[in-house]
Amino acid sequence: MSQVREHWGSRLGFVLAAVGSAIGLGVLWKFPYTVGQNGGGLFLFSYFLCVIIIGIPVLIGELLLGRKSQRAAVGAFETLLPERPTWKVSGWFGVLSSFLIMSFYSVIAGWGMSYILMSLSGFYQNLSSKEIGGVFEKLSQSGSITLFWHFLFTLITMSIVLSGVRKGIEFWSKIMTRALFVILIGLFIYSTTMEGFGEAVHFIFYPDPEEFQFSSVLEALGLAFFTLSLGQGIMISYGSYMRKREKIPQMACVVAFSVIFVAILAALTIFPVIFTFGFEPQQGSGLIFKTLPYLFARLPGSLVISTIFFTLFVFTALTSAIPFIEVVATNIMELAKWPRKRAVLLTAAATFLFGIPSALSFSDGIFPQWKSVYGLNLVDTIDNIVSTWIIPIGGLLTALFLGWALKRDISLEEFPLGKRWYRFFRLWHFFMRWIIPLTIILIILQKSGVISSDKN
Repeated sequence: MSQVREHWGSRLGFVLAAVGSAIGLGVLWKFPYTVGQNGGGLFLFSYFLCVIIIGIPVLIGELLLGRKSQRAAVGAFETLLPERPTWKVSGWFGVLSSFLIMSFYSVIAGWGMSYILMSLSGFYQNLSSKEIGGVFEKLSQSGSITLFWHFLFTLITMSIVLSGVRKGIEFWSKIMTRALFVILIGLFIYSTTMEGFGEAVHFIFYPDPEEFQFSSVLEALGLAFFTLSLGQGIMISYGSYMRKREKIPQMACVVAFSVIFVAILAALTIFPVIFTFGFEPQQGSGLIFKTLPYLFARLPGSLVISTIFFTLFVFTALTSAIPFIEVVATNIMELAKWPRKRAVLLTAAATFLFGIPSALSFSDGIFPQWKSVYGLNLVDTIDNIVSTWIIPIGGLLTALFLGWALKRDISLEEFPLGKRWYRFFRLWHFFMRWIIPLTIILIILQKSGVISSDKN
């Protein structure tokens, strides 16, 4: 079956889809509490450097692979280096990571949808902090309710991807990413009126040398990789829909700096609430579902604020869930020669079924001893495997492919013409060859405990 490959309808369409994908729950959920756990200002500065020095070059590389090959993650490596087909395993790492992330991502996003309903009804309006924490425990342990929201979120994501690149992904990404920006800016403006805003600004931007640790730098490297959707096959697929006239380095910079902007905005929106009520910023992943609802309930207009925030949460989850389904489905379309409808339906069904254990893992009915045996619940276990091993190894293989296996001239063809761009290409190629592989190896060694990361 031969199909004409779809392309983005406009430059803005690509940027909003890529930014929406990159922002994800990593920026809205993981970024604020990771900043809190790593001392604020100095960690933020490290994150910026990592995005610029590591993130942007890898993002350029993944977009380049997609556009040059006009294929998704697996096919891109096979097409560009057909004489060495074993390199396609690099693409499979991306497909696997997207599949695994989507299987539990929809569970977390489903909780967000449930909190929209609770916010609208004012359910936790007069509850204590402990009681609100209990509400989340009941929700996560109610298998049937979690399964319902898990199914509904997967269904919505599938419906969007079924419509294709322009009518589905691009159309809805434009709407949701714009809405995301509007909601986040509105919440940020509201947060500037809080007593804790000044303290939040100081915490986020003031570098404290006492908090500096080598582990924080490596955490920033990992977060930069995760928040730009790298190593997941997403940007290779999105790059394959780019037109030749678009300048990849410029587009990569626009996406990266947009993510940085949203990350700062999210932190400046959430931390003023934390500091206003005297809570510690190192709240961990329970920040969204346990701490913030309690704090929102004590603000003027709490019902509206809470509803808007969790709507933002779900929109953010959707814009990054769409490419998870797209990555897996597109590879099935290319490798099995299936039409989009069949590939998307299979992908959605598979991720839903694989996600059922994650949805039920918080109740006592399934894997009740998982955490006591492995130290983490099932969702955190999958997340840890993906972020510690699958994504970094996939990113490492991609960097080695671009830096060593693929001929320089092939990569150079995807860069704009001119001496300035040629000098930039040479710098980029050096980074892909040496700096990025060594950095990723360092992350893997630190995360796996092979090397110590403490400053003492």
